[in-house]
Amino acid sequence: MIRIPLTVVALTILTGCGAEVATTAATGAAVKKKEMESAQQSKELAQTKIDQAAQATQQRAEQAGNVDK
Repeated sequence: MIRIPLTVVALTILTGCGAEVATTAATGAAVKKKEMESAQQSKELAQTKIDQAAQATQQRAEQAGNVDK
């Protein structure tokens, strides 16, 4: 008769562990998502700066070509 309550207790404990693992995984996924969003923003900012630098270089080259003429 004591086996039934022990089984219920054991299943309850194991179910609790599964919920904790699922919660931890969800939290980890949320952190990774934020990291990826931050990395994407950094990438976009860097690309913008690269494009601006390339455009400035092109304009200087064009201006230097006009001065030589």
